[in-house]
Amino acid sequence: MHDIRAIRENPAAFDAALARRGDAPVSSDLLRLDESRRAKILAAETAQAEQNKASKEVGAAKGRGDEAEFERLRALVADKKAEVARMQTEAKDLDALLTDQLIRIANLPAEDVPEGADEDDNVEIGRWGTPRALDFAPKEHFEIEAVQNGMDFETAAKLSGSRFVLLSGGVARIHRALAQFMLDTHINENELTEVNGPVLVLSEMMQGTGQLPKFGEDSYQTREGWWLIPTSEVSLTNIVNDTMIEESYLPSRYTAHSLCFRSEAGSAGKDTRGMLRQHQFEKVEMVSVTHPDKSDDEQKRMLRCAEGILEKLGIPYRTLILCTGDMGFSARRTYDIEAWLPGQDTYREISSVSTCGDFQARRMNARFRPEAGGKPEHVHTLNGSGLAVGRCLIAVLENGQNADGTVTLPEVLAPYLGGKLTLKADGTLA
Repeated sequence: MHDIRAIRENPAAFDAALARRGDAPVSSDLLRLDESRRAKILAAETAQAEQNKASKEVGAAKGRGDEAEFERLRALVADKKAEVARMQTEAKDLDALLTDQLIRIANLPAEDVPEGADEDDNVEIGRWGTPRALDFAPKEHFEIEAVQNGMDFETAAKLSGSRFVLLSGGVARIHRALAQFMLDTHINENELTEVNGPVLVLSEMMQGTGQLPKFGEDSYQTREGWWLIPTSEVSLTNIVNDTMIEESYLPSRYTAHSLCFRSEAGSAGKDTRGMLRQHQFEKVEMVSVTHPDKSDDEQKRMLRCAEGILEKLGIPYRTLILCTGDMGFSARRTYDIEAWLPGQDTYREISSVSTCGDFQARRMNARFRPEAGGKPEHVHTLNGSGLAVGRCLIAVLENGQNADGTVTLPEVLAPYLGGKLTLKADGTLA
């Protein structure tokens, strides 16, 4: 959420930053509402002072035996009390309206984010690995012979409808192994703290990270009012919701492997084949809560954590910085990592690593107390996929496929697969 004081100080800069995202200017409307709100607050404070003054004079008039003055002052106190209550209610309503408008405005992009309208304007900043030269026509993951018995879309559709998959046998075990490998790497090498949190959260938590109120249609809500998390970013980031943190606890770094749920609203007809875009999927998430001065360095660190997973798996990838028109609502800068998929002959997103600055922290009222003293400050929050497990499975299967229908698996998975690194054509591991 944005600081109305910062908008007051430089409304033109605020609108200019929104324009970089392709959003219309809003500062004049916000400032008119803010002015009305502050006027009501001032009026309430003035009426309160007049009420207090009259209240003191009531006793004096009573003591003098001046009944007429006593009755006049008593009526004045009652009138001022009613006026104060009315003004406070109006100020509260205006404050709620201002807050509702502020939380619907996207984060402002960092100065180094390239301008652009959509994904075509994203800027590649690096590549790793060379796609394997194949002497046969590569297949998409669901077409590979070794995969077909272990990746069942028809049964999943019978159970749940479209955009679900039933994994079994060797494919299911590889999927589980990938998640375990990612977690172990982040815990043992990247020094993140593992968390196993709820996948059902309150509306306030979804609002804290920016999924609500604007993007409710992208997620699922239960009859009881809980929301199924679209990513464990929601659970992990909200650990500091409404919390005052000692500076010595920063940075706090978390990782979690969880189920994620997304309605995929607006993606009808997009990536309908295979398991690239599902309503239910698994992801290993990274979240950092940092000092404002350290957040840019922390984003680079998190990016390397995610890239390192792909490098250990031997999956070629490229890294991009997203343009202003392609960033998520809460992000001020986002790096995407795209894995090479030979079956599609292209790179596809497998991780996004974003810094949100104090945008989420203001929504959550998450602050830290400086060690050197002074006023508490809002923390900075960051999140990143480390990685999307299902998409990583796709990358491993497609990059490891062989002409005979088998799949050769990355050696780093050997400890998780009992040393078996070949997915045979019949779907079993050997």
